[in-house]
Amino acid sequence: MLALTFLLMLETGCQPGNKIIPGAERTDAYLPLIRGKKLGIVANQTSLIGQTHLADSLLLLGIEITSIFSPEHGFRGDQNDGALIREEIDHNTGIPVKSLYKESKKPDPADFHNIDLVLFDIQDVGTRFYTYISTLHYMMMACAENNTGLIVLDRPNPNGFYIDGPILEPGFRSFVGMHEVPTVYGMTIGEYALMINGEGWLGNGLKCDLEVITCQNYDHNSKYQLPVKPSPNLPNMNSIYLYPSTCLFEGTVISEGRGTDYPFEVFGHPDLQNCSFTFIPESKPGAATNPKFLGKKCYGVDLRKYRELGDERPGKIDLSWLLFAYKNFPDKENFFTDYFEKLAGTASLREHIIRGMTEQEIRESWKDGLKDFKKTRKKYLLYPDFDILP
Repeated sequence: MLALTFLLMLETGCQPGNKIIPGAERTDAYLPLIRGKKLGIVANQTSLIGQTHLADSLLLLGIEITSIFSPEHGFRGDQNDGALIREEIDHNTGIPVKSLYKESKKPDPADFHNIDLVLFDIQDVGTRFYTYISTLHYMMMACAENNTGLIVLDRPNPNGFYIDGPILEPGFRSFVGMHEVPTVYGMTIGEYALMINGEGWLGNGLKCDLEVITCQNYDHNSKYQLPVKPSPNLPNMNSIYLYPSTCLFEGTVISEGRGTDYPFEVFGHPDLQNCSFTFIPESKPGAATNPKFLGKKCYGVDLRKYRELGDERPGKIDLSWLLFAYKNFPDKENFFTDYFEKLAGTASLREHIIRGMTEQEIRESWKDGLKDFKKTRKKYLLYPDFDILP
Protein backbone atom coordinates (compact mmCIF):
# COMPACT_ATOMS: atom_id res chain seq x y z
CA MET A 1 0.00 0.00 0.00
CA LEU A 2 2.84 2.44 0.86
CA ALA A 3 4.59 1.66 -2.42
CA LEU A 4 1.36 2.32 -4.34
CA THR A 5 0.87 5.65 -2.53
CA PHE A 6 4.45 6.66 -3.34
CA LEU A 7 3.94 5.79 -7.01
CA LEU A 8 0.76 7.89 -7.15
CA MET A 9 2.57 10.85 -5.58
CA LEU A 10 5.38 10.52 -8.12
CA GLU A 11 2.94 10.32 -11.03
CA THR A 12 0.90 13.34 -9.98
CA GLY A 13 3.61 15.45 -8.34
CA CYS A 14 1.37 15.94 -5.29
CA GLN A 15 2.86 18.23 -2.63
CA PRO A 16 1.30 19.97 0.38
CA GLY A 17 0.58 23.67 0.86
CA ASN A 18 3.04 26.47 0.05
CA LYS A 19 6.17 24.41 0.56
CA ILE A 20 8.91 25.12 -1.99
CA ILE A 21 8.75 22.33 -4.56
CA PRO A 22 11.94 21.69 -6.59
CA GLY A 23 11.55 20.82 -10.25
CA ALA A 24 12.43 17.16 -9.66
CA GLU A 25 9.34 16.75 -7.48
CA ARG A 26 7.06 18.11 -10.21
CA THR A 27 6.93 14.76 -11.97
CA ASP A 28 3.61 15.63 -13.62
CA ALA A 29 5.44 18.35 -15.59
CA TYR A 30 8.19 16.19 -17.06
CA LEU A 31 7.10 12.53 -17.06
CA PRO A 32 5.24 13.06 -20.36
CA LEU A 33 8.48 14.44 -21.86
CA ILE A 34 10.65 11.47 -20.89
CA ARG A 35 8.37 8.46 -21.25
CA GLY A 36 9.54 6.10 -23.98
CA LYS A 37 12.93 7.85 -24.17
CA LYS A 38 16.36 6.45 -23.41
CA LEU A 39 17.48 8.80 -20.70
CA GLY A 40 20.85 10.05 -19.52
CA ILE A 41 20.82 11.80 -16.15
CA VAL A 42 23.34 14.25 -14.69
CA ALA A 43 22.95 13.69 -10.99
CA ASN A 44 24.56 13.32 -7.58
CA GLN A 45 23.45 12.79 -3.98
CA THR A 46 21.33 15.98 -4.09
CA SER A 47 19.11 14.61 -6.88
CA LEU A 48 16.18 13.65 -4.70
CA ILE A 49 12.43 13.32 -4.96
CA GLY A 50 11.51 13.55 -1.30
CA GLN A 51 13.87 11.09 0.38
CA THR A 52 14.36 8.92 -2.70
CA HIS A 53 17.04 9.37 -5.35
CA LEU A 54 15.88 10.62 -8.74
CA ALA A 55 17.30 7.54 -10.47
CA ASP A 56 15.48 5.13 -8.17
CA SER A 57 12.23 7.09 -8.51
CA LEU A 58 12.35 7.14 -12.31
CA LEU A 59 13.18 3.44 -12.53
CA LEU A 60 10.22 2.71 -10.26
CA LEU A 61 8.04 4.57 -12.76
CA GLY A 62 9.33 2.50 -15.65
CA ILE A 63 11.61 5.16 -17.16
CA GLU A 64 14.61 3.74 -19.03
CA ILE A 65 17.89 5.23 -17.79
CA THR A 66 20.82 4.16 -19.96
CA SER A 67 23.58 6.37 -18.49
CA ILE A 68 24.37 8.37 -15.37
CA PHE A 69 26.76 11.32 -15.67
CA SER A 70 28.68 12.16 -12.50
CA PRO A 71 30.06 15.64 -11.59
CA GLU A 72 32.79 16.63 -9.13
CA HIS A 73 32.51 14.70 -5.81
CA GLY A 74 30.94 11.72 -7.60
CA PHE A 75 27.46 10.33 -8.15
CA ARG A 76 27.06 9.53 -4.45
CA GLY A 77 28.79 12.77 -3.34
CA ASP A 78 31.53 11.09 -1.33
CA GLN A 79 34.69 11.99 -3.30
CA ASN A 80 37.30 14.55 -2.26
CA ASP A 81 37.36 18.07 -3.66
CA GLY A 82 39.34 18.04 -6.91
CA ALA A 83 39.59 14.23 -7.06
CA LEU A 84 39.11 12.85 -10.57
CA ILE A 85 35.99 10.68 -10.79
CA ARG A 86 36.20 7.09 -12.04
CA GLU A 87 33.80 5.56 -14.51
CA GLU A 88 32.00 2.63 -12.92
CA ILE A 89 28.74 0.73 -12.60
CA ASP A 90 26.38 2.12 -9.97
CA HIS A 91 25.96 -0.65 -7.41
CA ASN A 92 22.35 0.29 -6.61
CA THR A 93 20.95 0.41 -10.15
CA GLY A 94 23.49 -1.40 -12.34
CA ILE A 95 23.60 1.64 -14.66
CA PRO A 96 26.97 2.80 -16.11
CA VAL A 97 28.29 5.98 -14.46
CA LYS A 98 30.24 8.24 -16.82
CA SER A 99 32.57 10.85 -15.33
CA LEU A 100 32.18 14.58 -16.00
CA TYR A 101 35.12 15.29 -13.71
CA LYS A 102 38.10 13.76 -15.44
CA GLU A 103 40.83 15.30 -17.61
CA SER A 104 38.13 16.24 -20.11
CA LYS A 105 35.11 17.78 -18.41
CA LYS A 106 32.96 17.38 -21.51
CA PRO A 107 31.08 14.20 -22.50
CA ASP A 108 32.36 12.32 -25.54
CA PRO A 109 30.17 11.84 -28.63
CA ALA A 110 30.20 8.10 -27.89
CA ASP A 111 28.46 8.84 -24.57
CA PHE A 112 25.33 9.81 -26.54
CA HIS A 113 25.15 6.57 -28.53
CA ASN A 114 22.26 5.18 -26.48
CA ILE A 115 20.62 8.42 -25.24
CA ASP A 116 17.57 10.27 -26.58
CA LEU A 117 17.37 12.93 -23.88
CA VAL A 118 19.40 14.22 -20.91
CA LEU A 119 17.95 15.17 -17.52
CA PHE A 120 20.06 17.51 -15.34
CA ASP A 121 19.29 17.63 -11.61
CA ILE A 122 22.02 18.94 -9.28
CA GLN A 123 21.77 21.32 -6.32
CA ASP A 124 23.83 24.48 -6.88
CA VAL A 125 24.88 27.01 -4.20
CA GLY A 126 24.98 30.11 -6.40
CA THR A 127 28.71 30.84 -6.40
CA ARG A 128 30.80 31.16 -9.58
CA PHE A 129 33.62 28.89 -8.44
CA TYR A 130 31.27 26.06 -7.43
CA THR A 131 31.86 23.75 -10.39
CA TYR A 132 28.38 22.39 -11.09
CA ILE A 133 27.56 25.35 -13.38
CA SER A 134 30.70 24.53 -15.36
CA THR A 135 29.52 20.92 -15.64
CA LEU A 136 26.18 22.30 -16.84
CA HIS A 137 27.98 24.34 -19.53
CA TYR A 138 29.86 21.36 -20.93
CA MET A 139 26.78 19.13 -20.89
CA MET A 140 24.77 21.80 -22.73
CA MET A 141 27.56 22.08 -25.30
CA ALA A 142 27.74 18.31 -25.80
CA CYS A 143 23.95 18.05 -26.10
CA ALA A 144 23.94 20.81 -28.73
CA GLU A 145 26.72 19.11 -30.71
CA ASN A 146 24.94 15.75 -30.57
CA ASN A 147 21.40 17.02 -31.29
CA THR A 148 20.16 15.83 -27.91
CA GLY A 149 17.64 17.72 -25.80
CA LEU A 150 18.38 18.73 -22.19
CA ILE A 151 15.84 19.18 -19.41
CA VAL A 152 17.00 21.00 -16.28
CA LEU A 153 15.05 20.14 -13.14
CA ASP A 154 15.43 23.44 -11.33
CA ARG A 155 16.25 23.78 -7.64
CA PRO A 156 16.23 26.81 -5.30
CA ASN A 157 19.49 28.72 -4.90
CA PRO A 158 20.29 29.11 -1.17
CA ASN A 159 22.40 32.17 -2.07
CA GLY A 160 19.90 33.45 -4.64
CA PHE A 161 18.88 36.52 -2.64
CA TYR A 162 21.79 38.81 -3.60
CA ILE A 163 24.42 39.56 -6.24
CA ASP A 164 27.99 40.51 -5.38
CA GLY A 165 31.67 40.27 -6.21
CA PRO A 166 33.91 41.11 -9.15
CA ILE A 167 32.88 40.08 -12.67
CA LEU A 168 35.12 37.38 -14.13
CA GLU A 169 37.47 38.76 -16.77
CA PRO A 170 38.02 36.63 -19.91
CA GLY A 171 41.73 36.14 -19.24
CA PHE A 172 40.96 34.27 -16.01
CA ARG A 173 38.55 31.65 -17.36
CA SER A 174 38.91 28.15 -15.89
CA PHE A 175 36.70 25.33 -14.67
CA VAL A 176 36.14 27.34 -11.46
CA GLY A 177 34.98 30.32 -13.49
CA MET A 178 33.83 30.01 -17.10
CA HIS A 179 31.48 32.96 -17.59
CA GLU A 180 31.56 36.72 -17.16
CA VAL A 181 29.41 36.75 -14.04
CA PRO A 182 30.02 38.00 -10.50
CA THR A 183 31.11 35.72 -7.66
CA VAL A 184 27.50 35.52 -6.44
CA TYR A 185 25.05 35.70 -9.35
CA GLY A 186 21.63 35.32 -7.70
CA MET A 187 20.12 32.82 -10.16
CA THR A 188 18.84 29.28 -9.96
CA ILE A 189 20.66 26.71 -12.06
CA GLY A 190 17.71 26.68 -14.46
CA GLU A 191 17.89 30.44 -14.93
CA TYR A 192 21.65 30.13 -15.36
CA ALA A 193 21.18 27.53 -18.11
CA LEU A 194 18.89 29.94 -19.95
CA MET A 195 21.59 32.62 -19.68
CA ILE A 196 24.31 30.32 -21.04
CA ASN A 197 22.08 29.60 -24.05
CA GLY A 198 20.78 33.12 -24.53
CA GLU A 199 24.14 34.88 -24.29
CA GLY A 200 25.79 32.51 -26.79
CA TRP A 201 28.35 31.28 -24.25
CA LEU A 202 28.45 27.78 -25.77
CA GLY A 203 30.38 29.27 -28.70
CA ASN A 204 30.38 28.51 -32.43
CA GLY A 205 26.73 29.52 -32.68
CA LEU A 206 25.64 26.51 -30.64
CA LYS A 207 22.25 26.47 -28.93
CA CYS A 208 21.11 23.70 -26.64
CA ASP A 209 17.58 22.35 -27.06
CA LEU A 210 16.74 23.31 -23.48
CA GLU A 211 13.72 23.07 -21.23
CA VAL A 212 13.55 24.08 -17.55
CA ILE A 213 11.10 22.49 -15.12
CA THR A 214 10.63 25.30 -12.63
CA CYS A 215 10.28 25.20 -8.86
CA GLN A 216 6.94 26.10 -7.29
CA ASN A 217 6.42 28.57 -4.42
CA TYR A 218 9.96 29.95 -4.82
CA ASP A 219 11.20 33.52 -5.25
CA HIS A 220 14.63 35.11 -4.88
CA ASN A 221 13.98 36.09 -1.27
CA SER A 222 13.03 32.55 -0.26
CA LYS A 223 14.90 30.81 2.53
CA TYR A 224 15.58 27.24 1.56
CA GLN A 225 16.95 24.58 3.87
CA LEU A 226 18.91 22.12 1.74
CA PRO A 227 17.75 18.59 2.56
CA VAL A 228 21.22 17.11 1.95
CA LYS A 229 24.70 18.64 1.90
CA PRO A 230 25.61 19.63 -1.67
CA SER A 231 29.23 18.48 -1.32
CA PRO A 232 31.42 16.99 1.44
CA ASN A 233 32.85 20.31 2.63
CA LEU A 234 29.57 22.24 2.77
CA PRO A 235 27.91 20.36 5.63
CA ASN A 236 25.34 22.95 6.77
CA MET A 237 23.59 26.19 5.84
CA ASN A 238 26.09 28.33 7.73
CA SER A 239 28.95 26.99 5.60
CA ILE A 240 26.87 27.58 2.43
CA TYR A 241 26.21 31.19 3.41
CA LEU A 242 29.88 31.77 4.28
CA TYR A 243 31.30 29.95 1.25
CA PRO A 244 31.26 32.90 -1.21
CA SER A 245 33.51 34.78 1.23
CA THR A 246 35.70 32.11 2.82
CA CYS A 247 36.40 30.10 -0.34
CA LEU A 248 38.77 32.90 -1.37
CA PHE A 249 41.16 31.53 1.27
CA GLU A 250 41.72 28.57 -1.03
CA GLY A 251 43.79 30.92 -3.17
CA THR A 252 46.04 31.80 -0.22
CA VAL A 253 48.27 29.95 2.24
CA ILE A 254 45.53 30.28 4.88
CA SER A 255 43.55 27.15 5.77
CA GLU A 256 39.85 27.41 4.95
CA GLY A 257 39.04 24.75 7.56
CA ARG A 258 39.24 21.64 5.40
CA GLY A 259 40.17 18.71 7.59
CA THR A 260 37.94 19.93 10.42
CA ASP A 261 34.26 19.33 11.16
CA TYR A 262 33.55 22.92 10.12
CA PRO A 263 35.12 23.64 6.68
CA PHE A 264 34.57 27.17 5.38
CA GLU A 265 33.33 28.18 8.83
CA VAL A 266 36.85 28.77 10.20
CA PHE A 267 40.15 29.97 8.80
CA GLY A 268 43.68 30.02 10.15
CA HIS A 269 47.41 29.33 9.80
CA PRO A 270 50.18 28.21 12.18
CA ASP A 271 51.76 31.68 11.88
CA LEU A 272 48.66 33.89 11.85
CA GLN A 273 48.94 36.56 14.53
CA ASN A 274 46.43 38.18 16.92
CA CYS A 275 44.14 35.12 17.04
CA SER A 276 43.09 33.09 20.10
CA PHE A 277 41.00 30.41 18.36
CA THR A 278 42.89 27.27 17.28
CA PHE A 279 42.18 24.14 15.26
CA ILE A 280 44.20 21.18 13.96
CA PRO A 281 43.32 19.85 10.48
CA GLU A 282 43.01 16.07 10.23
CA SER A 283 42.72 13.67 7.32
CA LYS A 284 39.04 13.13 6.52
CA PRO A 285 38.65 10.68 3.61
CA GLY A 286 35.83 11.71 1.32
CA ALA A 287 36.20 15.36 2.33
CA ALA A 288 39.88 16.26 2.78
CA THR A 289 42.44 13.46 2.72
CA ASN A 290 45.45 15.77 2.81
CA PRO A 291 44.31 19.24 3.96
CA LYS A 292 46.56 22.24 4.47
CA PHE A 293 48.63 21.98 7.67
CA LEU A 294 47.69 18.39 8.38
CA GLY A 295 48.28 17.73 12.10
CA LYS A 296 49.51 21.28 12.81
CA LYS A 297 47.91 23.77 15.18
CA CYS A 298 46.43 26.71 13.29
CA TYR A 299 45.59 30.06 14.85
CA GLY A 300 42.59 31.76 13.33
CA VAL A 301 38.98 32.87 13.50
CA ASP A 302 35.83 30.86 14.26
CA LEU A 303 32.80 31.91 12.18
CA ARG A 304 30.46 29.08 13.18
CA LYS A 305 28.06 31.41 14.94
CA TYR A 306 28.48 34.34 12.58
CA ARG A 307 25.48 33.39 10.48
CA GLU A 308 22.54 31.38 11.70
CA LEU A 309 19.67 30.07 9.61
CA GLY A 310 17.25 32.54 11.21
CA ASP A 311 16.67 36.02 9.81
CA GLU A 312 20.33 36.86 9.36
CA ARG A 313 21.67 35.93 5.95
CA PRO A 314 24.58 37.74 4.33
CA GLY A 315 23.59 40.27 1.70
CA LYS A 316 27.13 40.63 0.40
CA ILE A 317 30.52 38.99 0.28
CA ASP A 318 32.47 39.78 3.45
CA LEU A 319 36.04 40.79 2.63
CA SER A 320 36.92 41.75 6.20
CA TRP A 321 38.22 38.25 7.03
CA LEU A 322 40.53 38.16 4.02
CA LEU A 323 41.82 41.66 4.82
CA PHE A 324 42.33 40.68 8.48
CA ALA A 325 44.29 37.57 7.54
CA TYR A 326 46.52 39.46 5.11
CA LYS A 327 47.20 42.20 7.68
CA ASN A 328 48.09 39.69 10.40
CA PHE A 329 50.16 37.28 8.33
CA PRO A 330 53.90 37.95 8.71
CA ASP A 331 55.06 36.74 5.26
CA LYS A 332 52.92 38.89 2.99
CA GLU A 333 54.96 38.13 -0.13
CA ASN A 334 53.85 34.50 0.10
CA PHE A 335 50.27 35.05 1.26
CA PHE A 336 48.61 34.56 -2.15
CA THR A 337 48.95 31.57 -4.47
CA ASP A 338 48.51 31.44 -8.26
CA TYR A 339 45.04 29.99 -7.72
CA PHE A 340 43.75 33.23 -6.19
CA GLU A 341 43.13 34.95 -9.53
CA LYS A 342 41.11 31.99 -10.79
CA LEU A 343 38.80 32.21 -7.78
CA ALA A 344 38.59 36.00 -7.85
CA GLY A 345 38.20 36.05 -11.64
CA THR A 346 40.42 39.12 -11.83
CA ALA A 347 43.92 40.30 -10.92
CA SER A 348 42.63 43.49 -9.34
CA LEU A 349 41.42 41.98 -6.04
CA ARG A 350 44.92 40.81 -5.08
CA GLU A 351 46.34 44.17 -6.19
CA HIS A 352 43.78 46.14 -4.17
CA ILE A 353 44.50 44.13 -1.01
CA ILE A 354 48.26 44.56 -1.37
CA ARG A 355 47.79 48.31 -1.88
CA GLY A 356 45.90 48.53 1.42
CA MET A 357 42.53 49.55 0.01
CA THR A 358 39.57 49.35 2.37
CA GLU A 359 36.74 46.92 1.88
CA GLN A 360 34.45 49.74 0.78
CA GLU A 361 36.99 50.99 -1.77
CA ILE A 362 37.35 47.48 -3.18
CA ARG A 363 33.60 47.05 -3.38
CA GLU A 364 33.30 50.32 -5.32
CA SER A 365 35.47 48.78 -8.04
CA TRP A 366 32.77 46.13 -8.65
CA LYS A 367 29.90 48.60 -8.93
CA ASP A 368 29.74 49.18 -12.69
CA GLY A 369 30.23 45.51 -13.53
CA LEU A 370 27.41 44.47 -11.22
CA LYS A 371 25.12 47.11 -12.71
CA ASP A 372 25.69 45.73 -16.22
CA PHE A 373 25.30 42.12 -15.09
CA LYS A 374 21.94 42.86 -13.45
CA LYS A 375 20.60 43.93 -16.86
CA THR A 376 21.76 40.68 -18.43
CA ARG A 377 20.50 38.55 -15.54
CA LYS A 378 17.04 40.12 -15.62
CA LYS A 379 16.35 38.68 -19.10
CA TYR A 380 16.51 35.09 -17.81
CA LEU A 381 14.75 35.20 -14.45
CA LEU A 382 11.96 32.67 -13.94
CA TYR A 383 10.96 33.79 -10.43
CA PRO A 384 10.11 37.10 -8.70
CA ASP A 385 13.34 38.96 -7.95
CA PHE A 386 14.60 40.13 -4.57
CA ASP A 387 14.74 43.78 -5.63
CA ILE A 388 11.00 43.93 -6.48
CA LEU A 389 9.69 41.86 -3.59
CA PRO A 390 8.45 43.53 -0.36
